[in-house]
Amino acid sequence: MKVVLLCAGYGTRLRPLTENQPKPLLSVAGRPLLEHLLEKIEEIPAVDRVFVVTNGRFHSRFNDWLAKKQTTTDRIELVSDGTRSEEERLGAIGDLGLVRRKFAIQDDLAVLAGDNLFDFSLRDFFGFAESRRPHVSLGVVDVRDRDRASRYGIVRIGPDGKIAEFVEKPKVPPSTLASTGIYWFARESLDLLDRYIRESDNADRIGDFIHWLVKEDAVYAYPFEGKWLDIGDFDTYREAERLFSKTPVKQTRIRKGRS
Repeated sequence: MKVVLLCAGYGTRLRPLTENQPKPLLSVAGRPLLEHLLEKIEEIPAVDRVFVVTNGRFHSRFNDWLAKKQTTTDRIELVSDGTRSEEERLGAIGDLGLVRRKFAIQDDLAVLAGDNLFDFSLRDFFGFAESRRPHVSLGVVDVRDRDRASRYGIVRIGPDGKIAEFVEKPKVPPSTLASTGIYWFARESLDLLDRYIRESDNADRIGDFIHWLVKEDAVYAYPFEGKWLDIGDFDTYREAERLFSKTPVKQTRIRKGRS
């Protein structure tokens, strides 16, 4: 299984912290946000390669970070999308398509937003997703508040876990189940991603792709239990420090490679 970490954003709502530092490398609880994500991925034996998609402006920062890590085998691949500003960015779907084309990925593919922070394991999610093959699965968290729900991509699901509706940042949320930015694409479903990229003029949010996909194919939601934050502004960044500084730091061996 391959993993793509989407880290090519410009973090405009966190400036000046992100003026010269990418958001995934900001420190949370004593280490970069990105390392929290990699720790969760390291728990999954099926993962044989991790692609970290960056932009051209911050690519050297990721290279510097990676150069400091102890290595065993090639596993992490840094990929720059070549953009230098918010106006040039390819968007999440554009970056995902870039990685798929460049590395001719034909394997099962997990995708995680690079500004995610959570304390739950991914093991059961991947088991759930495998059982729903050949369809796409995504992880959700119940934020238990409709005002808060209006800030996220929200799903309404049936009793079998199949998504009946997906809406981005709705004014009137149909539920309080928020997409966590954690996705799993069975290799059989990658043609649908390619088709969306060809037919759509919207290469930004994965949520827009999921909205389209719900109408074209079955998509399933897996409910996570635990702490989860989408770190997009100063309030959530401060909340992340408050919540996760209480969690013991686990030392993780991160294997690497560069492109």
